[in-house]
Amino acid sequence: MPRKPPPLHILPDQAALFQAVAERVLELGTQAITERGAFHLALAGGATPQGLYARLSSPALADRLDWSRVHLYFGDERSVPPDHRDSNYRMVRESLLDPLPSPPQVHRIAGEQAPEQAAAEYAALLRRQLPAEGFDLVLLGLGPDGHIASLFPGSDALHQQRQAVVADYVPKLDSWRITLTLPVLNRARHLLLLVSGAHKADVLRHVLRNISHANPLPVEMLRPRGSLEWFIDAPAARHIERQD
Repeated sequence: MPRKPPPLHILPDQAALFQAVAERVLELGTQAITERGAFHLALAGGATPQGLYARLSSPALADRLDWSRVHLYFGDERSVPPDHRDSNYRMVRESLLDPLPSPPQVHRIAGEQAPEQAAAEYAALLRRQLPAEGFDLVLLGLGPDGHIASLFPGSDALHQQRQAVVADYVPKLDSWRITLTLPVLNRARHLLLLVSGAHKADVLRHVLRNISHANPLPVEMLRPRGSLEWFIDAPAARHIERQD
């Protein structure tokens, strides 16, 4: 039986996309802090989320959340030092952390360590820091090949059921990644998928046809216990019908 399609929020351009997602993050963050005393947020890496983080840390929005009660985690990381140009942590620090008026509690993946060690240590950190219910919110981007976090098509990591964090070598990128796995992503209260750019239009059409594929893409393997929402700009949404 086809699954019920998730809510699609289609925005006219990238700036509107960042504003809409920022508003939703602030809404969910305020709700989590009010109800549970803290906001546990897993961040996405890559180019698209960088604009979102800059928007969240802008003077217009930064004061709308008590960042001292926010715990920031990373959905994935490259196997590089934190000051490396490819580091997701460095991108988040420059676009979000440095401009904020008060610092959140940041739990980074130690990409400078051996990949397996970094994965094991981050899994242990999640066991210590993360509530039993899981993340309040996970932000995810979508790659043109359908990957989420650093879960790529054909990866053994997609079938991991026990470990929350794994190290995975990605042959087409010739690099190691440390990534959260599907079980921990699926346990989140809320998942937001950000999709921007015309180069994502074909994979988005493939995924949103709601057809069961013999070899599902990583994003199609999400089975969240909580809510899943898509935030898409118009170039990425050119092949799909608008819902709102």
